[in-house]
Amino acid sequence: MKILGIDPGTGRLGWAVLETQSLKAKGKNYNNIPKLISCGLIETPANTKLDKRLKIIFEELGSVIKKYNPDELAIEELFFVKNVKTAISVSHARGVAILVSSLKNLEIYEYKPNVIKLAITGYGHASKDRIVKMLKLHLKGCSIKQDDTADAIAVALCHLQLRKSKIKY
Repeated sequence: MKILGIDPGTGRLGWAVLETQSLKAKGKNYNNIPKLISCGLIETPANTKLDKRLKIIFEELGSVIKKYNPDELAIEELFFVKNVKTAISVSHARGVAILVSSLKNLEIYEYKPNVIKLAITGYGHASKDRIVKMLKLHLKGCSIKQDDTADAIAVALCHLQLRKSKIKY
């Protein structure tokens, strides 16, 4: 199972592809162990018209999906922010990410930020630093260099942990 995690944004959209694997250690089988396949950013130039930025996101995210062939998309839900202009911009990027994923026939799942933090750290109001530390524990050998990619990895890992849960977030 491959999951594409998205941290939406118009200026920088973080993405990550995680895959579950089975391992055998000390005579025991371990299933559904998460492995980071790849992660990155889709960046659009500042002061570029919105339609051009959204087109870049659409095309580059389409290329990521084509290259890694994920089965499902996990994306962060929009939460209320004080800056309405930022919220609207992020909504546009989310819409494009959901559209391109839908056109590529991915199942789409959305998670609230506090649910993602709770799944990764055990605390729904965890700091960015705490999330990154926990991601490194969950994903051995994971090197995270950018907040937006860390958030995308967290969304994908959250989905892997909750996808079979009967509780809907």
